[in-house]
Amino acid sequence: MGKKKILIADDEERITNLVKDYLESNGYETVVCFNGEEAVKAIKNDSSIELALMDIMMPELDGWAACKKIREFSSLPIIMLTARSEEFDQLMGFESGADDYVTKPFSLAVLLKRIEALLRRKDGMQVINAENKKGLYINREAYVAYIDGELLNLTLKEYEILIYLTDNPSRVLSRDQILNAVWGYDFEGDARTVDSHVARLRTKLKSFGSLHIKTVYGIGYKYEK
Repeated sequence: MGKKKILIADDEERITNLVKDYLESNGYETVVCFNGEEAVKAIKNDSSIELALMDIMMPELDGWAACKKIREFSSLPIIMLTARSEEFDQLMGFESGADDYVTKPFSLAVLLKRIEALLRRKDGMQVINAENKKGLYINREAYVAYIDGELLNLTLKEYEILIYLTDNPSRVLSRDQILNAVWGYDFEGDARTVDSHVARLRTKLKSFGSLHIKTVYGIGYKYEK
């Protein structure tokens, strides 16, 4: 098996060089881009890229806009890198489809752990079996989901939320439970991250989403068969 390829998109050459050298010394292959447009094109043209590190403040196309464009055709994990740590920025990153968020200055060792965790979770979803659930078809081995035969373009987190909800039918799951199950106990973000991901998941599931994924006000969500 070849090296896993990671895209680094940041207009600060010092940052990209540091991250590139560190990742390559730890066995990864890297692709470097200095603006959002380059990043979108690189991911569109190279299906072997498995994860993207995306700065928010970039020329041509900022990280938020680039992330949204990437989500139109790819569900690869995306970690936002930024010096801006305000809550609004974090929520905007998640609304754009990011899977994780790291603020500068950051420890390269911690960043590596975040990368490994996301890649491990993605690989770990390759479990055996497939299930039919009233128009929803989940093939866990192929890591895909369909609605009435139409392939859903889900991100890693959206897919994991879908699995967690459908594996616990009729059970009310709090935002914290979903956050811990999908992001892990060491995640530093806000529980409202769950709301933005569930909202996008419902939209992608169309009428099935509003019919079967219910909001339990003040608590969280539940999946009703």
